[in-house]
Amino acid sequence: MIEKLKFFLSVTGNNLWQFRTRNIFSVTIICLSFLTVGIFMSLANNLRATAKELSRNMTIAFYLDKGLSAAAVEAVRQEIGQPGFVESVRVVTPDEALERFRASFPELADIVSGLETNPFPTSIEMRVNARASASQGVVELVDAMKARPGITDVLFNQDWVEKMQGFSRLAGAVGAFLGGILILTSFFIISNVVKLNVFARKNEIEILRFVGGTNLFIRIPFWLEGITLGLLGSLLSLGLLFVVINLFPVYLSASLGALQELLRFRYPDLTQSIALLCGGAATGFIGSATSVSKFLKV
Repeated sequence: MIEKLKFFLSVTGNNLWQFRTRNIFSVTIICLSFLTVGIFMSLANNLRATAKELSRNMTIAFYLDKGLSAAAVEAVRQEIGQPGFVESVRVVTPDEALERFRASFPELADIVSGLETNPFPTSIEMRVNARASASQGVVELVDAMKARPGITDVLFNQDWVEKMQGFSRLAGAVGAFLGGILILTSFFIISNVVKLNVFARKNEIEILRFVGGTNLFIRIPFWLEGITLGLLGSLLSLGLLFVVINLFPVYLSASLGALQELLRFRYPDLTQSIALLCGGAATGFIGSATSVSKFLKV
Protein backbone atom coordinates (compact mmCIF):
# COMPACT_ATOMS: atom_id res chain seq x y z
CA MET A 1 0.00 0.00 0.00
CA ILE A 2 2.81 2.38 0.92
CA GLU A 3 4.66 1.52 -2.28
CA LYS A 4 1.56 2.29 -4.34
CA LEU A 5 1.14 5.61 -2.57
CA LYS A 6 4.78 6.50 -3.24
CA PHE A 7 4.28 5.60 -6.90
CA PHE A 8 1.15 7.74 -7.22
CA LEU A 9 2.81 10.72 -5.55
CA SER A 10 5.95 10.29 -7.66
CA VAL A 11 3.99 10.15 -10.91
CA THR A 12 1.86 13.13 -9.89
CA GLY A 13 4.91 15.20 -8.95
CA ASN A 14 6.67 14.33 -12.20
CA ASN A 15 3.59 15.30 -14.24
CA LEU A 16 3.19 18.59 -12.42
CA TRP A 17 6.83 19.50 -13.01
CA GLN A 18 7.10 18.15 -16.55
CA PHE A 19 4.07 20.12 -17.74
CA ARG A 20 4.61 23.05 -15.37
CA THR A 21 3.86 25.79 -17.91
CA ARG A 22 0.27 24.79 -18.53
CA ASN A 23 -0.13 23.74 -14.89
CA ILE A 24 0.91 27.22 -13.77
CA PHE A 25 -1.68 28.64 -16.14
CA SER A 26 -4.34 26.38 -14.60
CA VAL A 27 -3.36 27.39 -11.07
CA THR A 28 -3.51 31.07 -12.05
CA ILE A 29 -7.05 30.77 -13.42
CA ILE A 30 -8.20 28.84 -10.35
CA CYS A 31 -6.57 31.44 -8.10
CA LEU A 32 -8.35 34.33 -9.84
CA SER A 33 -11.65 32.44 -9.71
CA PHE A 34 -11.53 31.80 -5.97
CA LEU A 35 -10.04 35.25 -5.32
CA THR A 36 -13.19 36.73 -6.85
CA VAL A 37 -15.35 34.54 -4.62
CA GLY A 38 -13.22 35.44 -1.59
CA ILE A 39 -13.40 39.20 -2.20
CA PHE A 40 -17.19 39.21 -2.34
CA MET A 41 -17.33 36.79 0.60
CA SER A 42 -15.16 39.17 2.64
CA LEU A 43 -17.35 42.13 1.69
CA ALA A 44 -20.48 40.18 2.67
CA ASN A 45 -18.80 39.29 5.99
CA ASN A 46 -18.28 42.97 6.77
CA LEU A 47 -21.84 43.92 5.83
CA ARG A 48 -23.23 41.14 8.03
CA ALA A 49 -21.00 42.24 10.90
CA THR A 50 -22.11 45.86 10.40
CA ALA A 51 -25.76 44.82 10.47
CA LYS A 52 -25.18 42.80 13.65
CA GLU A 53 -23.38 45.73 15.28
CA LEU A 54 -26.18 48.12 14.36
CA SER A 55 -28.74 45.70 15.74
CA ARG A 56 -26.77 45.23 18.97
CA ASN A 57 -26.28 48.98 19.41
CA MET A 58 -29.70 50.10 18.26
CA THR A 59 -29.95 53.86 18.60
CA ILE A 60 -32.91 55.87 17.37
CA ALA A 61 -32.49 59.61 16.83
CA PHE A 62 -35.48 61.98 17.05
CA TYR A 63 -34.80 65.38 15.45
CA LEU A 64 -36.69 68.24 17.05
CA ASP A 65 -38.10 71.48 15.76
CA LYS A 66 -35.65 74.35 16.33
CA GLY A 67 -38.43 76.42 17.88
CA LEU A 68 -39.03 74.05 20.81
CA SER A 69 -38.35 75.43 24.28
CA ALA A 70 -36.16 73.64 26.81
CA ALA A 71 -39.28 72.52 28.73
CA ALA A 72 -40.82 71.06 25.55
CA VAL A 73 -37.60 69.21 24.77
CA GLU A 74 -37.58 67.74 28.27
CA ALA A 75 -41.21 66.65 27.89
CA VAL A 76 -40.37 64.82 24.68
CA ARG A 77 -37.36 63.20 26.32
CA GLN A 78 -39.45 61.90 29.21
CA GLU A 79 -42.13 60.57 26.87
CA ILE A 80 -39.56 58.72 24.76
CA GLY A 81 -37.93 57.17 27.82
CA GLN A 82 -41.11 55.61 29.24
CA PRO A 83 -41.18 52.18 27.45
CA GLY A 84 -39.44 49.30 29.22
CA PHE A 85 -37.22 48.40 26.27
CA VAL A 86 -35.49 51.81 26.39
CA GLU A 87 -32.01 51.60 27.92
CA SER A 88 -31.09 55.28 27.83
CA VAL A 89 -32.26 58.64 26.50
CA ARG A 90 -30.09 61.69 26.04
CA VAL A 91 -30.42 65.12 24.44
CA VAL A 92 -27.84 66.04 21.77
CA THR A 93 -27.38 69.79 21.38
CA PRO A 94 -26.69 71.43 17.99
CA ASP A 95 -23.10 72.21 19.04
CA GLU A 96 -22.49 68.61 20.03
CA ALA A 97 -23.98 67.39 16.74
CA LEU A 98 -21.69 69.75 14.82
CA GLU A 99 -18.61 68.44 16.63
CA ARG A 100 -19.66 64.87 15.90
CA PHE A 101 -20.04 65.68 12.23
CA ARG A 102 -16.58 67.23 12.04
CA ALA A 103 -15.02 64.24 13.81
CA SER A 104 -16.83 61.65 11.67
CA PHE A 105 -16.47 63.42 8.33
CA PRO A 106 -13.29 65.53 8.43
CA GLU A 107 -13.24 65.72 4.63
CA LEU A 108 -16.59 67.59 4.76
CA ALA A 109 -15.70 69.92 7.62
CA ASP A 110 -15.11 72.86 5.27
CA ILE A 111 -18.74 72.74 4.14
CA VAL A 112 -20.15 73.54 7.57
CA SER A 113 -17.31 75.90 8.47
CA GLY A 114 -18.50 78.36 5.83
CA LEU A 115 -22.05 78.53 7.21
CA GLU A 116 -23.08 81.44 9.39
CA THR A 117 -25.41 79.34 11.56
CA ASN A 118 -25.31 75.82 12.92
CA PRO A 119 -27.43 73.67 10.57
CA PHE A 120 -27.95 70.87 13.06
CA PRO A 121 -31.11 70.76 15.18
CA THR A 122 -31.47 69.51 18.73
CA SER A 123 -32.06 65.77 18.80
CA ILE A 124 -32.86 63.06 21.29
CA GLU A 125 -31.06 59.73 21.06
CA MET A 126 -32.78 56.65 22.43
CA ARG A 127 -30.80 53.46 22.97
CA VAL A 128 -32.86 50.28 22.70
CA ASN A 129 -32.28 46.94 24.39
CA ALA A 130 -30.65 44.53 21.91
CA ARG A 131 -33.37 41.91 22.43
CA ALA A 132 -36.07 44.40 21.53
CA SER A 133 -34.28 46.07 18.62
CA ALA A 134 -36.59 44.56 16.03
CA SER A 135 -39.73 44.25 18.17
CA GLN A 136 -43.13 45.61 17.22
CA GLY A 137 -43.10 47.87 20.26
CA VAL A 138 -40.09 49.78 18.97
CA VAL A 139 -41.68 50.20 15.54
CA GLU A 140 -44.92 51.43 17.10
CA LEU A 141 -43.06 53.97 19.26
CA VAL A 142 -41.15 55.28 16.24
CA ASP A 143 -44.36 55.62 14.21
CA ALA A 144 -46.08 57.43 17.09
CA MET A 145 -43.17 59.83 17.55
CA LYS A 146 -43.09 60.66 13.84
CA ALA A 147 -46.60 62.04 14.16
CA ARG A 148 -45.91 63.95 17.38
CA PRO A 149 -45.75 67.75 17.12
CA GLY A 150 -42.24 69.10 17.61
CA ILE A 151 -40.49 66.10 16.00
CA THR A 152 -39.42 66.79 12.42
CA ASP A 153 -37.68 63.52 11.56
CA VAL A 154 -36.64 60.14 12.98
CA LEU A 155 -33.50 58.15 12.17
CA PHE A 156 -34.23 54.47 12.82
CA ASN A 157 -31.21 52.17 12.57
CA GLN A 158 -33.44 49.17 11.87
CA ASP A 159 -33.75 50.44 8.33
CA TRP A 160 -29.98 50.35 8.03
CA VAL A 161 -29.84 46.87 9.55
CA GLU A 162 -32.21 45.60 6.88
CA LYS A 163 -30.26 47.44 4.17
CA MET A 164 -26.93 45.98 5.36
CA GLN A 165 -28.43 42.50 5.41
CA GLY A 166 -29.78 43.06 1.90
CA PHE A 167 -26.42 44.34 0.64
CA SER A 168 -24.74 41.35 2.28
CA ARG A 169 -27.01 38.92 0.45
CA LEU A 170 -26.46 40.84 -2.79
CA ALA A 171 -22.67 40.77 -2.39
CA GLY A 172 -22.79 37.04 -1.71
CA ALA A 173 -24.99 36.43 -4.75
CA VAL A 174 -22.81 38.53 -7.08
CA GLY A 175 -19.68 36.80 -5.78
CA ALA A 176 -21.27 33.37 -6.26
CA PHE A 177 -22.37 34.28 -9.80
CA LEU A 178 -19.06 35.73 -10.97
CA GLY A 179 -17.04 33.15 -9.10
CA GLY A 180 -19.22 30.37 -10.49
CA ILE A 181 -18.52 31.48 -14.05
CA LEU A 182 -14.78 31.64 -13.38
CA ILE A 183 -14.79 28.32 -11.53
CA LEU A 184 -16.60 26.75 -14.49
CA THR A 185 -13.83 28.16 -16.68
CA SER A 186 -11.27 26.62 -14.32
CA PHE A 187 -13.06 23.31 -14.59
CA PHE A 188 -12.74 23.24 -18.38
CA ILE A 189 -9.11 24.40 -18.25
CA ILE A 190 -8.14 21.66 -15.80
CA SER A 191 -10.05 19.15 -17.89
CA ASN A 192 -8.12 20.16 -21.01
CA VAL A 193 -4.78 20.25 -19.21
CA VAL A 194 -5.31 16.73 -17.88
CA LYS A 195 -6.43 15.61 -21.33
CA LEU A 196 -3.17 16.91 -22.82
CA ASN A 197 -1.24 15.12 -20.09
CA VAL A 198 -3.10 11.91 -20.90
CA PHE A 199 -2.16 12.20 -24.55
CA ALA A 200 1.45 12.98 -23.63
CA ARG A 201 1.63 9.84 -21.49
CA LYS A 202 -0.19 7.62 -23.95
CA ASN A 203 2.72 5.19 -24.36
CA GLU A 204 3.25 4.95 -20.61
CA ILE A 205 -0.43 4.21 -20.10
CA GLU A 206 -0.32 1.45 -22.71
CA ILE A 207 2.63 -0.13 -20.88
CA LEU A 208 0.73 0.02 -17.58
CA ARG A 209 -2.22 -1.70 -19.22
CA PHE A 210 0.06 -4.32 -20.71
CA VAL A 211 1.58 -5.23 -17.32
CA GLY A 212 -1.86 -5.49 -15.70
CA GLY A 213 -2.51 -1.99 -14.36
CA THR A 214 -6.16 -1.60 -13.36
CA ASN A 215 -8.41 1.27 -14.40
CA LEU A 216 -8.27 2.75 -10.90
CA PHE A 217 -4.47 2.42 -10.77
CA ILE A 218 -4.13 4.42 -14.00
CA ARG A 219 -6.68 7.07 -13.06
CA ILE A 220 -5.45 7.94 -9.55
CA PRO A 221 -2.35 9.98 -10.59
CA PHE A 222 -4.51 12.15 -12.86
CA TRP A 223 -7.04 12.66 -10.07
CA LEU A 224 -4.25 13.66 -7.69
CA GLU A 225 -2.91 16.03 -10.31
CA GLY A 226 -6.28 17.82 -10.64
CA ILE A 227 -6.76 17.96 -6.86
CA THR A 228 -3.27 19.41 -6.40
CA LEU A 229 -3.86 22.09 -9.02
CA GLY A 230 -7.17 23.03 -7.40
CA LEU A 231 -5.69 23.16 -3.91
CA LEU A 232 -2.71 25.24 -5.02
CA GLY A 233 -5.00 27.70 -6.83
CA SER A 234 -7.42 28.13 -3.93
CA LEU A 235 -4.57 28.33 -1.38
CA LEU A 236 -2.86 31.01 -3.46
CA SER A 237 -6.17 32.90 -3.68
CA LEU A 238 -6.39 32.99 0.13
CA GLY A 239 -2.88 34.43 0.28
CA LEU A 240 -3.65 37.10 -2.33
CA LEU A 241 -6.93 37.86 -0.60
CA PHE A 242 -5.02 38.58 2.62
CA VAL A 243 -2.76 40.99 0.71
CA VAL A 244 -5.71 42.70 -1.00
CA ILE A 245 -7.60 43.15 2.27
CA ASN A 246 -4.57 44.73 3.94
CA LEU A 247 -3.64 46.99 1.01
CA PHE A 248 -7.17 48.10 0.12
CA PRO A 249 -7.64 50.51 3.08
CA VAL A 250 -4.14 51.94 2.61
CA TYR A 251 -4.70 53.06 -0.98
CA LEU A 252 -8.41 53.85 -0.98
CA SER A 253 -9.24 55.06 2.53
CA ALA A 254 -8.91 58.73 1.61
CA SER A 255 -11.09 58.46 -1.49
CA LEU A 256 -13.74 56.27 0.13
CA GLY A 257 -14.42 58.65 2.98
CA ALA A 258 -17.64 57.70 4.77
CA LEU A 259 -17.96 54.51 2.71
CA GLN A 260 -14.73 53.11 4.11
CA GLU A 261 -16.45 51.26 6.95
CA LEU A 262 -19.04 49.69 4.64
CA LEU A 263 -16.50 48.61 2.02
CA ARG A 264 -14.00 47.25 4.51
CA PHE A 265 -13.27 43.55 3.96
CA ARG A 266 -13.30 40.93 6.69
CA TYR A 267 -11.06 37.95 5.96
CA PRO A 268 -12.97 34.64 5.65
CA ASP A 269 -13.16 32.70 8.89
CA LEU A 270 -11.74 29.20 9.31
CA THR A 271 -14.90 27.48 8.05
CA GLN A 272 -15.07 29.70 4.95
CA SER A 273 -11.35 29.24 4.24
CA ILE A 274 -11.67 25.46 4.46
CA ALA A 275 -14.72 25.65 2.19
CA LEU A 276 -12.70 27.58 -0.41
CA LEU A 277 -9.88 25.04 -0.24
CA CYS A 278 -12.33 22.15 -0.54
CA GLY A 279 -14.00 23.94 -3.45
CA GLY A 280 -10.66 24.23 -5.22
CA ALA A 281 -9.85 20.57 -4.62
CA ALA A 282 -13.32 19.54 -5.81
CA THR A 283 -13.00 21.67 -8.94
CA GLY A 284 -9.66 20.05 -9.76
CA PHE A 285 -10.90 16.54 -9.04
CA ILE A 286 -14.10 16.86 -11.08
CA GLY A 287 -12.21 18.46 -13.98
CA SER A 288 -9.57 15.74 -14.04
CA ALA A 289 -12.05 12.89 -13.47
CA THR A 290 -14.25 14.12 -16.31
CA SER A 291 -11.28 14.40 -18.64
CA VAL A 292 -9.93 10.98 -17.75
CA SER A 293 -13.33 9.32 -18.15
CA LYS A 294 -13.93 11.00 -21.50
CA PHE A 295 -10.54 10.79 -23.15
CA LEU A 296 -8.84 7.90 -21.38
CA LYS A 297 -10.71 4.76 -22.42
CA VAL A 298 -10.13 2.75 -19.29
